[in-house]
Amino acid sequence: MKPKIYIDGQEGTTGLQIYERLGRRDDIELLLIDPELRKDVQERKRLLNAADLVFLCLPDAAAKEAVAMADAMGTEAPRILDASTAFRTDPAWVYGFPEMDAA
Repeated sequence: MKPKIYIDGQEGTTGLQIYERLGRRDDIELLLIDPELRKDVQERKRLLNAADLVFLCLPDAAAKEAVAMADAMGTEAPRILDASTAFRTDPAWVYGFPEMDAA
């Protein structure tokens, strides 16, 4: 079974670039939101719930909203990569620089 990936915010610059790169691959399944529903909370939640991996390419407030929706799913929540600044310095989140981890 192919991993399912959802790009929340694929209409923006970062989301489009990620989509262009991943869209060429045949070893994953990209979950796409109807452009008219991109701000619909229930549709975003449905896609978050269906995904194995989510890229958040959103303004900070929307990224926090998406994480809250995923957290509400409990142990079934997808892995999330946040391209915003919403969680960049949050100690509960892993950031891309290992030297930032004191452990």
